[in-house]
Amino acid sequence: MNPTEFKRRRNQLMKMVGKGNIAIVAAAPQQVRNRDVEYPYRQDSDFLYLTGFNEPSAVLVLVPGRPHGEYILFCRENDPEQEIWHGRRAGQQGAIERYAADDSFPIDDIDDILPGLLEGREKVFHIMGRYPDFDQKLMGWVNQIKAQSRSGAHVPYEFVSLDHLLHDMRLYKSRAEISMMKKAARVSVAAHKRAMQLCKPGLFEYSIEAEFNHEFRRNNAQHAYPPIVGGGENGCILHYNDNSEQLNDGELLLIDAGCEIEGYASDITRTFPINGEFTPAQRDIYEVVLQAQKAAINKVKPGNHWNDPHNAAVRSITKGLLELKLLKGNLNKLIKDNAYRRFYMHRTGHWLGLDVHDVGDYKVGEQWRLLEPGMVLTVEPGIYIAAHSKGVHRKWWNIGVRIEDDVLVTRDGHEVLTRALPSAVNDIEALMAG
Repeated sequence: MNPTEFKRRRNQLMKMVGKGNIAIVAAAPQQVRNRDVEYPYRQDSDFLYLTGFNEPSAVLVLVPGRPHGEYILFCRENDPEQEIWHGRRAGQQGAIERYAADDSFPIDDIDDILPGLLEGREKVFHIMGRYPDFDQKLMGWVNQIKAQSRSGAHVPYEFVSLDHLLHDMRLYKSRAEISMMKKAARVSVAAHKRAMQLCKPGLFEYSIEAEFNHEFRRNNAQHAYPPIVGGGENGCILHYNDNSEQLNDGELLLIDAGCEIEGYASDITRTFPINGEFTPAQRDIYEVVLQAQKAAINKVKPGNHWNDPHNAAVRSITKGLLELKLLKGNLNKLIKDNAYRRFYMHRTGHWLGLDVHDVGDYKVGEQWRLLEPGMVLTVEPGIYIAAHSKGVHRKWWNIGVRIEDDVLVTRDGHEVLTRALPSAVNDIEALMAG
C-alpha cells in the first residue's frame, strides 16, 4: 500500500489526539510455537494500520506538534549476523526511508529515550491490556518521570484508551483499503471455485484444505483464519477445523475459508454437495438459507442499522423452517421466543477489515450503529441440524448449511465483494459438473 495512505491515517489520528499529548502503539511480540520454533509472524493490526511495518520488537510513538518530528519509530537495528539467520531488518535508515518515520531509534534504547518523550505531555493515548509486558514498561517510564517531579518534571496526568479513536477510524475503509479487500476477495473466490471443481467422494477434508493453501500462497496471500472444511456431520459444528475426515457420497461439504493480503481479510463460506448434486432435503434447507442471505443483504444500505440484516435473516429462516415443518406455531411468536436458535444459533455477520472479526462498535450508546458508506461486513446466515435432533425426521440429519459473503456499504446501497462465487443451487451444480 502506498506510504501516503499510512501518513494520512497518522495525521488524522494526531488531529484527534491533539497537541500536548502522545500516542503509543506497540508491535505484536513473536509467539513461541514449541521449544525454539516460533509461529509465523503476524503484526498487530493497529500497528500495521498506522505504519505498514511488519517487524516485531517495535514501538510507534506519535507526538503531535513535536518540532523534531511527530512520527517516531523504535525498531531493531541492522545486524548482519542476526539477519543471516532470521532475515532482513529495516533498521533506522529503512524506518525513515521506506516507512516515512520522521525519526527512528534502536528499540534497545527505548528505556533512555521514551521517558523524555513522555515528560511534559498531558495525556497518554494507549491501548492498555493487549500486551501486559509492554504496559508494565510504560508504567515504569511514567513512574520514572514521577520520581523526578520534585525537580520540575511534568508527569502525564491521564491515560486515555486509544481504542475508541483508532478503531472508529478503521471501521471506515478508504479506497485503498477497499481495493485491497477486493483483491483478497478475488483470490478467495478462486480458491473456493477450485475446491468445488476438485471435490469428490473419497477425498479427505485436508485434501480440499490443501487446495486453498495452494491458491493463497501462489497469490502471495495467507489464511485470514484457520479454515473450516467440514463434511457431513462436521458441517454442523460451527468452529470445526480438524479437517481430517473422509468425504462421503451423498453428504454436504461446508467450507469457511478466506485469505488476507497485506493484512486485509476476506471471509467466505459455501456449502455444496460432495458428489455435485443436492438431494431434495439438502436443496430445501439450502434454499431457506440462501433466501435468508438475500433478505439480509438487501438490508445493507446507509441509514439502516447494524441489526437490520440479522432481523431480516431471522424472519426469513423462521418462515422457511415453518414451511418445512421443522418449526410449528405462529411466525412472530417463534421469532419472539427465539425458537429458530435451535437450528440457527449465531449472528448474521461481523465487521471485516484488517481483522477477520474487525474492530468497531456495533452499538453507539444503547442504539444499534447506523450503517454508513465505507463499512464492510459479512452476511452469513446458516441452518445446522445435528443427527438425532429430537423430533426431527432423519432426512434432515447432518445437514449443515452456511452461506457467507463480504458486503461493502456504498453511498446508494451495497456491493457484494465476493459476488463472483456462485451461491445458487443450479450454478453450484453446473460449476462442479464443469
